[in-house]
Amino acid sequence: MIYPPAEREPVVDHLGGRAVSDPYRWLEDSGDPRTLGWLAAQDELWRGHADTLPGREEWRARVAGLSGAGMIGPPLWRGERRFFLRRTAAQEHPVLHLSDPGRADRVLIDPGAADPDGLTTLDHWQPDLEGRLLAYQLSRSGDEQARLYVMDVGTGRIVDGPIDRCRYAPVAWLPDGKAFYYVRARRVCLHRLGTPAEDDVVILAGERSYGLGISHDGRWLTVSAAAPGGNDLWLADLSVSPPESPGLRVIQEGSGTVTVPAVGPDGRLYLLTTLGAPRGRLCVADPARPEPGDWSDLVASDPEAVIGDFAVVDGSVLLIGWTRHATSEISVHDLATGERLGRVPLPGLGSAGRMSTRPGGGHEVWFTYTDSVTPGGVHRYDARTGRTSLWAAVPGAVEVPELETHRIVYTSADGTPVRMVVLARPGTGPRPTILYGYGGFGRPLAPSYSGYVLPWVEAGGVFALAQVRGGGEEGAEWHRAGMLDRKQNVFDDFAAAAERLIADGWTTAGQLGACGESNGGLLVGAALTQRPELFAAAVCSAPLLDMVRYERSGLGPSWRSEYGSADDPEQLGWLLGYSPYHRVGKGVDYPATLLTTFGGDSRVDPLHARKMCAALQWATSGSRPILLRHEADVGHGSRAVSRSVGLAADMLAFFARHTGLGGPRGTAPADRR
Repeated sequence: MIYPPAEREPVVDHLGGRAVSDPYRWLEDSGDPRTLGWLAAQDELWRGHADTLPGREEWRARVAGLSGAGMIGPPLWRGERRFFLRRTAAQEHPVLHLSDPGRADRVLIDPGAADPDGLTTLDHWQPDLEGRLLAYQLSRSGDEQARLYVMDVGTGRIVDGPIDRCRYAPVAWLPDGKAFYYVRARRVCLHRLGTPAEDDVVILAGERSYGLGISHDGRWLTVSAAAPGGNDLWLADLSVSPPESPGLRVIQEGSGTVTVPAVGPDGRLYLLTTLGAPRGRLCVADPARPEPGDWSDLVASDPEAVIGDFAVVDGSVLLIGWTRHATSEISVHDLATGERLGRVPLPGLGSAGRMSTRPGGGHEVWFTYTDSVTPGGVHRYDARTGRTSLWAAVPGAVEVPELETHRIVYTSADGTPVRMVVLARPGTGPRPTILYGYGGFGRPLAPSYSGYVLPWVEAGGVFALAQVRGGGEEGAEWHRAGMLDRKQNVFDDFAAAAERLIADGWTTAGQLGACGESNGGLLVGAALTQRPELFAAAVCSAPLLDMVRYERSGLGPSWRSEYGSADDPEQLGWLLGYSPYHRVGKGVDYPATLLTTFGGDSRVDPLHARKMCAALQWATSGSRPILLRHEADVGHGSRAVSRSVGLAADMLAFFARHTGLGGPRGTAPADRR
């Protein structure tokens, strides 16, 4: 394959006593005519290759078919009024609905109707405490730079906004519905309806990633701010301080732990915390004395499960959401003592979403449930009967292929046991396999329904999910074991997963593909540069790859607590030790590699993939292609379903071509030439 020329320039940075080469620095400038020309040539190269991928349209059709289940979200209650998201197979985006007693459900916000091009997304929404007003945020072209509006729910009329710079901004309404706290430009502000946003009172001026919460009666305000290793927390009693100057009292600061606070309907302060418990515990306190010294354990830590959610129901019952090796459980406890009374029946070994209750209490709780073959429906648990039932199914019906789930424990390079889930159809013998991983930010890989995974398994492939360190599958210590100076553990865990799949006969190195997105793209970039002999193909989607300069673009500055900073000589050493862009070596036969980027991505700048693509095309000694798929008008997160389907189909077709899998539903094997 003849690649577009990319000049290697003698750019060298002297950092922390090290000379760091960066020959493709010029590709960082997306507006440079050279970059634009190079990108256009790469696009032409990708399109030419994509046109030769066997079964590409069939993959697209099957992914679309299995994505036709649509989605349904849990209800958010305000009195008898409930708000919920729903998407049918014919819709590109979830639509926000309202249900009133005695009236037909009606649409409040339909991004597709507002923007027929499908480029507008509903990023966040929050009704006031009475359900009369709705604050919501819209962004366009995937940039996540949302503008906030306020709607009168009864009339559908916009009564305030737009307010810019509200990226996934949390909103906490005051009881009178005339004002709310929110986050604008990474600062906590108070906005009064009908006043200019520029006149908003700034409550916390430090630019951080904030979370806001308010009790069901509007009395207690909680504020959380991301901090190294955890979060800082404050609590304010709004009944004794004016909204413009809430008396924020420190709950925790600089502790290096994660604590999630909420004042319950019984007036107690509940704290879900990793303080003194890496897998989490639930504590209670008097809101008037919120400091850790005054906390009491209500539900202790479990040595094998991670606590992640709780709900108070029926005035005397406490429900606790757990993940045990990434599989969900919900336990039932006595609210006063924390004594365990039983378990909430779940449909299977899958993932339960966050629990939703009526703000003032009640005997019901709602949550979504999904697993590898079950689209995410909404289930209802009745604390009085102890029964769980399907409350709202997804709107579409799909034919799901038969598959088997295998749970494997393997050993990483340092002797640590790591878990992996393998999905496959019944059968034996090596098969084309995709190994997927993430390994960062404490995010677990939990079982879920995927219109991307199922077509691959249906066609005879194997799909494996490695629950590597850096994720949240085993709690805070599992996360810490895969961050900062221990980031290499993540890559070792992934390589060990590949070796185990080969050793157990699931696949061969010539049939194995590596896949990851965002931080998972970093994982795949490290895998293909450290252990290229293990993989036939790799897909890096929206990846971080230049770890020396990641802090200079996108949301990079906010990730220093996860990766470290190149400004610190010691931490620079960690980063250079695995930075994929800097580990590309001339003369290596690299796997077939597809890097995917998105023009609206404001989290991970596409510059990472551009530079890595140029470096790999220059370095590889083999004939397997190195390609860049760039897509305009979409970003890192939500997008139109048809765009997600197109991306998934291209990834599957690429993997099939370069691992030897036939097309969907057993069509002829791919020609790997």
